[in-house]
Parts: sequence; structure tokens; C-alpha cells
Amino acid sequence: MKRSKGYRSKSRGILRRPPRQRGQRSLGYILREYEVGEKVGLYVDPSTHAGEPHRRYHGKIGKIMGKRGSSYLVQVRDGRSLKTVIVRPEHIRSHKTSN
Repeated sequence: MKRSKGYRSKSRGILRRPPRQRGQRSLGYILREYEVGEKVGLYVDPSTHAGEPHRRYHGKIGKIMGKRGSSYLVQVRDGRSLKTVIVRPEHIRSHKTSN
């Protein structure tokens, strides 16, 4: 049988949480509002499948460019080019920068 090359292939380590952190997260992660221009980190939450970015963007730092429904448009650098990724707030964490 041919191997599957799906959207989440080769992601066993990335898309898994430690045993005591499994399950749904608190509502604060979902209800948090982000401002346009704010720096955020993209971290895929494996307990929520909807609105997750591709695994190549896991751990990347980006900038909020706008809002689309309940999701956010995040601009991320991928090599030399800039990509705009549509991500739900469960997969976003605020990134503290030192100025």
C-alpha cells in the first residue's frame, strides 16, 4: 500500500503534547484578542484541528496583519519570501520582544 503524504504527515513529534498537558485548553487561549502589528508565535495545538497552520510554520514568529472572521492573518517569513497564513487563535501565542 502506498504511503500517505497528507497535510499532517511526518508530524508525530511536533503535533503531540506531553501526557499531563493533553486535552482541551482553557478558554483564555481562544478568547484572547490580538492587535494588528503584534508579534506572535505559531504553535500548532494538536487538540484542535480547525484553523491550524501547516507544520512547516510551527514555532515561527510572525506579525498579525488583520482579522478574518474568528481567525487572524499572520505574515511569516518562509525562506526569503513572506507568506500570509490564516490561523485560529488556539494556535497563536503572544511573543515578547526586547526593545
